[in-house]
Amino acid sequence: MPSSGLSPAQTFDTLLGGNQRFVRGVPLHPNQDAVRRSELTAGQEPFAVVLGCSDSRLAAEIIFDQGLGELFVVRTAGHVVGPEVLGSVEYSTNVLDCRLVVVLGHDSCGAVAAARAAVAGQPPAPGYVRDIVERVTPSVLAAQAAGLHKDSDMIDTHIRHTVDLLLDRSRVLAEQVAQNHAGVVGLAYHLAEGKARLVTSHGLPAAATGDPLTPAAI
Repeated sequence: MPSSGLSPAQTFDTLLGGNQRFVRGVPLHPNQDAVRRSELTAGQEPFAVVLGCSDSRLAAEIIFDQGLGELFVVRTAGHVVGPEVLGSVEYSTNVLDCRLVVVLGHDSCGAVAAARAAVAGQPPAPGYVRDIVERVTPSVLAAQAAGLHKDSDMIDTHIRHTVDLLLDRSRVLAEQVAQNHAGVVGLAYHLAEGKARLVTSHGLPAAATGDPLTPAAI
């Protein structure tokens, strides 16, 4: 599906529909054949970028029932953000014209669990894993400061922080959202049900996402 002509809200609807098919067990598996593979040799036109956790259970093309060339996917453990991630997101929206940026978190996230353990005083993680834990720790501390201690609350807080971080650090993305050229949403994926739940959104009308003050089930 080419990105040209799609609004951020229409892009969100496309992902919503794909996730609903996945949850119902009736995926279409679109654009995954040899013809599609051949078509993409000339270039790509993904319609959305997904910044997701690297967890092996969180394959964006599968849970949103999309095919080759439709999603620009960036994955890091705990969907932590660094310069490479920011550059990848900006490339997807500024060069490839993706109209929607999705931050995709999930329950039972190991990065969030490790950050909670570190805050509780357990020994620090070894090697570069410690860097990931340190980037997630502010989300855990913010949730605890707000009196939130459930796993789902920690996950939601971390998703919101990642969305805010993208918009704060990337002037390119913030301007695209302000100009209604792109939208940014944060989704929490539930492993058992296969559902993606809306946590936060920027640049999408309320009609596209439901009441923005009450995250809606997708």
